[in-house]
Amino acid sequence: MTPPDEAPAEAPIEEQVTSSLDGGVATITINRPDIGNSLSFDMRDRLIELFEQASADLAVRCVVLTGAGDRHFCTGANLGGSSKSAAPARPEGAPDRAVGDAARIIRRGWQRLIGAILDCEKPVIARVNGTAAGGGAQLVLAADLAVMADDARFIEVFIRRGIIPDAGGAYLLPRSVGLKRAKEIMFFGDDVPAAEAERIGIVNRVVPRSDLDKAVSEWADRFTNLPTKAIGTIKGLLNRSFESSRGEAFEDEAVLQELNNATEDAREGMTSFVERREPDFKGW
Repeated sequence: MTPPDEAPAEAPIEEQVTSSLDGGVATITINRPDIGNSLSFDMRDRLIELFEQASADLAVRCVVLTGAGDRHFCTGANLGGSSKSAAPARPEGAPDRAVGDAARIIRRGWQRLIGAILDCEKPVIARVNGTAAGGGAQLVLAADLAVMADDARFIEVFIRRGIIPDAGGAYLLPRSVGLKRAKEIMFFGDDVPAAEAERIGIVNRVVPRSDLDKAVSEWADRFTNLPTKAIGTIKGLLNRSFESSRGEAFEDEAVLQELNNATEDAREGMTSFVERREPDFKGW
């Protein structure tokens, strides 16, 4: 029996963030419904690792990101969570936290997670099964496509705590909903119901909860038959489009057209067109 003054051991990180691969679809699940699927440092780092693995794995054609249970997709950072990484020793007399420490933590933490999703070479679908709040809201925005249950909510909750959005929210939200709408959502911190999230462009589709798995599977299955390298290249071009000048965008397009045309799927696409048959894309 566990002594009363000793907390039960946490589940292994592979159980707190699970991953499975079925038919080319990698499903990553945040599996801490008991704490609103909020992320500890280790869970966050595990997610980064899984997205980086998905990029390199030719067997993966699509990634689905979701949360366990019916109430929460992800509610942001678990402020009580721990990390196995130890800070370097401080010289004698040095402060516990120096200028630059907090900014480094932010860059290496949630910003790196959002970057891992944006830079993932495979399409990422957010299966929004419940409340997406704080950093969890930014996970939805970073995904390429998002399907939301009709009773789920999206909340940029930061202003309620007197803090500013993190995890790239102020960068991502205006690109989905426009500047003035983004200001309204972040200034007031109001719940955004699923129907409104779809109407203003935060998510692509809202479906009854009973249809959520079916709707996500329809899109994920389509990706398993598409040219994966081309999808990844299109994703990169679109994600950079807001920062590129016309000249830069056109140059990127020209170079990436040449590179993509060297893939087997590109050759298969042209061959199948000439032979008047459906293409058989392999993902490379």
